[in-house]
Amino acid sequence: MNEAIQLILFMVALAALAPLLGKYMAKVFMGEKHIMKPVFGWFEKSVYRVSGIKSEEEMNWKTYLYGVLLFNLFGFVLLFLLQILQAYLPLNTEKLPNVSWHLAFNTAMSFTTNTNWQSYSGENTLSYMVQMLGLTVQNFVSAATGISVVLALIRGLTRKTTDSLGNFWADMTRSVVYVLLPLAIILTMALVGQGAVQTFSHYVKATTLQGTEQVIPLGPAASQIAIKQLGTNGGGFFNSNSSHPFENPSPFSNFLEMFALIIISASLVFTYGHYAKSKRHARAIFITMYILFAVGIAISLWSEYSHNDVLNVSGGMEGKETRFGVMNSVLWSVTTTVTSNGSVNAMHDSLSPLSGMVSMFNMMLGEIIFGGVGSGLYGIIIFIILTVFIAGLMVGRTPEYLGKKVEAFEMKMAILAVLAPSIVIKLFSAIACSVPAGLSSLNNAGPHGLSEILYAFSSAAGNNGSAFAGLNANTVFYNLMIGFGMLIGRFGVIVPVMAIAGSMAKKKITPVSLGTFKTDNWLFVLLLIGVILIVGGLTFFPPLALGPIVEHLLMNLGVTF
Repeated sequence: MNEAIQLILFMVALAALAPLLGKYMAKVFMGEKHIMKPVFGWFEKSVYRVSGIKSEEEMNWKTYLYGVLLFNLFGFVLLFLLQILQAYLPLNTEKLPNVSWHLAFNTAMSFTTNTNWQSYSGENTLSYMVQMLGLTVQNFVSAATGISVVLALIRGLTRKTTDSLGNFWADMTRSVVYVLLPLAIILTMALVGQGAVQTFSHYVKATTLQGTEQVIPLGPAASQIAIKQLGTNGGGFFNSNSSHPFENPSPFSNFLEMFALIIISASLVFTYGHYAKSKRHARAIFITMYILFAVGIAISLWSEYSHNDVLNVSGGMEGKETRFGVMNSVLWSVTTTVTSNGSVNAMHDSLSPLSGMVSMFNMMLGEIIFGGVGSGLYGIIIFIILTVFIAGLMVGRTPEYLGKKVEAFEMKMAILAVLAPSIVIKLFSAIACSVPAGLSSLNNAGPHGLSEILYAFSSAAGNNGSAFAGLNANTVFYNLMIGFGMLIGRFGVIVPVMAIAGSMAKKKITPVSLGTFKTDNWLFVLLLIGVILIVGGLTFFPPLALGPIVEHLLMNLGVTF
C-alpha cells in the first residue's frame, strides 16, 4: 500500500507541477517579467558584459548551429585536458593519477553530449577539481544546450516568414541563470539536509567491526547530484550512483531526485504550448508521453513482481537497495530511461528480462517520452512531423503542422534524425558482437550478453548514460565506440533539427480549414503513439526478440545465462 501511494503521488505531482514550471519557463525565454528576474537579472547582464554577447541580436539557423557546435567543441577539449592533466591540478586530495587518453575521450564526449556514461569509478578516478570544474559545469551547459536547440526549433515552428531563431548565447545563459541554477540550489540544500555529502575534506579511514581498515570517500557531491538530475545528465559522483547512501541517503531524497530528473523535460512541453498559443496541443503531447510512460511502468512492475521460477521468488531484491524496495527501483529505472537521465538507484543488469527490455526500448525510441532536457521535446516533434505527414497522405492533401506545410526537405531531415541513433544502436552492436574486443567484456553469455551490448549502445545513441552493469566498458574498444556513438546520437539529431527550424521559420502560416488535421485531440494522440511504436517496433523488434524476449522465455523454462 505504501509503494502504491508513493507511485500515485509521483504521477499526480508530475501532472500538476509540469504546467506551472512550463509557464514560468515560457516567461523566461519569451522575455517577460518573472519571479527570478530581480534575483538573478544582474548575473545575466554580467555574463553578457564580460563575454561581449549582444543578446538582442538574433541568428539564422546556420549561425545558431555554429554557436552550438563551437561551444560544445570547446567544452569537449577543456574536459579532455582537465582529465589528462589531473595529477598536476589542485584539489586532488587523494593524489589520483592522470586519466588514460581513451577514457578521457569517452568521458569528455559523454558529459559534453549530456550522456554522462561512466566507464570509470568516480571516487577512485577523478579529483574534486575535475568533478567540479569539468563534470558539474558540463552538467549545466550541456543541459542548457538542449534547451537552447528546442527553443530555436519552437521559434522556427511558431514564427512566420523569417530566418531569425533567437540568440544561442542568450538562450543558454537564461537556461542556466533562471532555470537550472535556482532549481539546483534548492535541490542541493534539500539533499544536504537529507544527508548527502558536500565537503572538500580528505577521504576518511575507518576501522570496521571486523578490524579491517575501510576508506570512506567524500567530496562536494550534493551539488553535482542536484544538477545531474535536473539537467537529465545522470553521472554519479560515486561509482554506484544514486544507490550510494552519500548520494541518495533516504526515501525522501530518492523521491526528490527521481522527480527532479523528469520535471523540466515534462514542463518544456507546456512552454511549447505558450509559444504556439495552443495549450490544447501541449496537453496532447504531454498526454502522449504520459501514457507511454505509465504503460512502461506497468509492464516493468508486472514483470518484477511476477514469480521467477529460476530464483523461486516474486519481487526479487537482488541488485536493489533495501532502503527503496522494488517499486522505487522499477519506477526509477523507467523514469531515468524515458528522460535520457541515466542515473540509477538499482542495477539494471539485475532487472527481470522484460523490465530491462522496457528500459532499453525507452532509449531505442530516441528518448522522446519526456526525454532529455530540450532534446526530448525536439525528439518528439520529429515524430509529430512524421505523424502529420502520414495523416496528410491518408486524406490526400499537403501535410501541415501549426499552419505550415511539411514538405520534402523537412521529411528528409526528420528521417535523418530518426535514423542516426538507430544506425548507431544496430551497427555498433553488430560490430561489438563480431569481434573479440567486444565479446571479451561480457559478464554473461547468450541473450543476456546480447542485451548488455544492445543496452550500452542504446544508452550511447540516446544520450542516456545508464548501463547493464555486467559489461566492462573501460576498454579502448568500448571507450572509443561508445564515445563516437554518443557524438552521433547527439549531433546527428541536432543538425537536422536545426535545419528543420530554419526551413519552417521562412514559411507562411496557412489559415485553419476543414481539411486541416487537428493536433490537439485524441485522434492525434492515438496516431502519434501508433507512429512511435510502429517505427520503434519495426526497427528494434528483431534484436529485442533475440535478447530480452528470448531470455524471458528461457527463464520460464529454468534456463539462465
